Amino acid sequence: MTGRVQDKVAVITGAAGGLGLAMAEALGREGAVVVLTDIDAARGEASAKSLAASGIRARFVRHDATVPEEWERLTADVLANEGRIDVLVNNAGGGLDMDIESMDFAHYKRMIALNLDTAFLGCKYGIASMKDRGGSIINISSVGGLIGTAALPAYSAAKGGVRLLTKCVAAHAGQRGYGIRVNSVHPGLIRTAAGVEVTRMATGLDEEGAVAAFASLHPIGRVGQPHEIANGVVFLASDESSFMTGSELVIDGGYTAV
Repeated sequence: MTGRVQDKVAVITGAAGGLGLAMAEALGREGAVVVLTDIDAARGEASAKSLAASGIRARFVRHDATVPEEWERLTADVLANEGRIDVLVNNAGGGLDMDIESMDFAHYKRMIALNLDTAFLGCKYGIASMKDRGGSIINISSVGGLIGTAALPAYSAAKGGVRLLTKCVAAHAGQRGYGIRVNSVHPGLIRTAAGVEVTRMATGLDEEGAVAAFASLHPIGRVGQPHEIANGVVFLASDESSFMTGSELVIDGGYTAV
């Protein structure tokens, strides 16, 4: 299948690398015009140029997804240059967590800002940009938003908030007839630089040992790859998922099944 999101304008936050870049590439290869955003301007510019060199219509906008004024600037930029926003992927987030006894309040607030405030602002400004013509908002949560982990209290609280924020915003958009679908994606452990760092911190092992330890926790027998999450994002961005809103797409190799 090709052209599943042909000529849709897709904005992906946190897209300079890792999962966000994989999502931008997957959407672009299915025909979308992709706008990558990130706070890392040098890496983001390089990533957008690499996508463009491969034939994908891509550009980069520097953007701090925790700041409302930056969302105002971003949406104005995209509407002026691309004319509309059809797909918004709220992917910006991350950060390394710690257990509640070790964590101070400043760290907690920073994790909430990175992982929940970014989704709130994206939904708010995404709806304002889409409500006259419809669209798809995709919030990247985590298996950490479905189950608890002793070492990830702030991160899991934020990602659990993303899960329920998604349902509230889906209900709001549906009740007002905006034609905007809002869904969340819940990845398991994915082999990105950030994912590997989390496993190393959790296990005290080197990269291969840490990944192997976490692979054993997944019934499928391995950790995930970025394109496997990106494929789910393409599905939610496309008309193939036209009857889905307020839903959770869990892509975790069975991690939450056991």
